[in-house]
Amino acid sequence: MHKDSSIELFERAQKVSPGGVHSPVRAFRGVGGVPRFIKRSEGPFLYDVDDNRYVDFCLSWGPLLFGHRDPETEEAVRAALSRGWSYGAAEPYSLELCELIQQSIPWAEKIRLVSSGTEAVMSAIRVARAATGRHKILKFDGCYHGHSDSMLVRAGSGLAEASSPDSAGVPPATAQDTLVAPLDDELYIEKLFLTYASQIAAVIIEPLPANYGLLIQRTEFLQKIRDLCTKYHSLLIFDEVISGFRVGFGGMAEKTGIQPDLVTYGKLMGGGFPLAAYAGKKELMDLVAPVGPVYQAGTLSANPVAVAAGLTTLKKLLRDNPYTELTRRTTKFADYLEKHAQEKGIELCVVREASIFWVAFRRDRAIHSIKDIPSGQKERYAKLFHGLLRRGVYLSPSGFEVSFISTAHSDTLLDEVCQKFCEALDEL
Repeated sequence: MHKDSSIELFERAQKVSPGGVHSPVRAFRGVGGVPRFIKRSEGPFLYDVDDNRYVDFCLSWGPLLFGHRDPETEEAVRAALSRGWSYGAAEPYSLELCELIQQSIPWAEKIRLVSSGTEAVMSAIRVARAATGRHKILKFDGCYHGHSDSMLVRAGSGLAEASSPDSAGVPPATAQDTLVAPLDDELYIEKLFLTYASQIAAVIIEPLPANYGLLIQRTEFLQKIRDLCTKYHSLLIFDEVISGFRVGFGGMAEKTGIQPDLVTYGKLMGGGFPLAAYAGKKELMDLVAPVGPVYQAGTLSANPVAVAAGLTTLKKLLRDNPYTELTRRTTKFADYLEKHAQEKGIELCVVREASIFWVAFRRDRAIHSIKDIPSGQKERYAKLFHGLLRRGVYLSPSGFEVSFISTAHSDTLLDEVCQKFCEALDEL
């Protein structure tokens, strides 16, 4: 293939798939240009169809904490394939994975494995509604919980009862059962509970919102939500699809000490394979079929290959405990970039939590809700993204998506990337 292979492939792809992709952000609409078509990966690197190499900070949107093609995970997957790759029956491998999670995370008393974060959230919400006999769900503007109908809703005109679908194809009646509040606003939530307390089945939140920038929440705010849920007998659902096992083995629930009633996991728990879960208190999870009346099923749920990858990944996390070292590398990397920006008079901060980071074009990191995101973020990030892409560095292709650091990103490699990052910043 010649040097414009991605252009040719993208033109072909648009003729057979919506936008030429199978998940919207891959189309580079947020940054412009033509997406790179990737043919292989290894460690911290992606290689496109023309053999251009990129230092990858997208890492498949978070699952690859040990980098691409982690040898232990690859070995486990090959062994699983040698035994068979889909049974549609009970097997011991998912049992071992669930026992590991149950023994390590106290609030995950029972676990159901599924294939995606969207499926996990959808199922957890169904459990919450069945448990409470209520219908309304309270979510937060700036948190993404997958693409099920009730989660593709945001507040209209600042009034919860004026909620409207955020996607075509979502019935207005569905929108009416979803309340939306701004992040970092305790008074707003209190008012919603005063009005709808008897109708709210659950509050769902990313305790570390990481789909609309990295919007780090105050522990006091999260505790207020926990207290209100307890007071009004609503359930608290933590969506830890991104933060679970990434910021620490027990996710943000462990870090904050705030225990949810139900929790959803995904991404990292599958080691890069399609695996997710919802978990929670025994009495809630026992509402799920075949024990209880809440129906949920999946032909490929607990796929043995995905489970092998996930089990190997989680065991390695417990054995190696890489979190302190990853945080050190991420902090060093982010501090260097911020120092350079300050010296050059560039409005920039690198918001970070554990090994997750997000580049924002303002001075300070006090960004708790989408109203705090600076104007011009999309346009300036797009220029930075392409400046880095030309230098062989691949960030997440959207100014509102986060990036990640893995154990495969050595200090030496990160130092090299810092120099390229600074060059790209100077071009701004």
